[in-house]
Amino acid sequence: MADEVGVIERLWRYPIKSTGGELLQSAQVDLRGLVGDRLYAVRDGDGRFGSGKNTRRFRRMDGLLHLSSRCAGGAGEPPELLDSDGRAVADPTAHLRTHLGRDDVELAREGAVSHFDQLPVSVLTTATLDWVRRAIPDVPVDERRFRPNVLVRTPPGTPAFVEDEWIGREARLGAGVRIGFLRSSERCVMTNQAQQDLPHAPAVLKAIATAHDNRIDALATVLAPGTVRVGDPLVLG
Repeated sequence: MADEVGVIERLWRYPIKSTGGELLQSAQVDLRGLVGDRLYAVRDGDGRFGSGKNTRRFRRMDGLLHLSSRCAGGAGEPPELLDSDGRAVADPTAHLRTHLGRDDVELAREGAVSHFDQLPVSVLTTATLDWVRRAIPDVPVDERRFRPNVLVRTPPGTPAFVEDEWIGREARLGAGVRIGFLRSSERCVMTNQAQQDLPHAPAVLKAIATAHDNRIDALATVLAPGTVRVGDPLVLG
């Protein structure tokens, strides 16, 4: 039975992984995810990608969140890298080396190794975001700390972490898009990091770890491509 659980309030794309994203009114979605999302990343001399954590695939590179990126050309073309003042830089790799203080990094397009940490589409609700704000009222919090692709405005009274109830279900959103929810994100110190006007705040991850086992949002794969727009409903199948 179909169940409309909310409407899309904001759409986010992050053309260069681990940098600030771009706010969209609409987005094309293909089987990989939002077109252009995390298609590029900062790669070091060992082949690891800039991130907020250290793993086999990723290397922590503090400072990336003070930069942002946007898709200015056609599909697949390199995105623009924006400096900490929001200005496009002429040579992204040169700017990254200066900004990060590393001479082994470069802007790289996705190849055989995925740039996604886990799954391609992250959906977060305002019910859960509002819970985080109540849990740490002295800390500035908005969805940028959690880097979702889709922020869904849920009706009053919707419980926090309602996304848990979506795991294992499919959903329709926008024109023809179908996604399948598989699990929630395991959060890392990136949620705490300073970015633009948001200060460093260790209380963010601590609150989520204490209340919800370090997990927040619902992650999905794309089952059918199409277009999504702000104001579109999210309907669970």
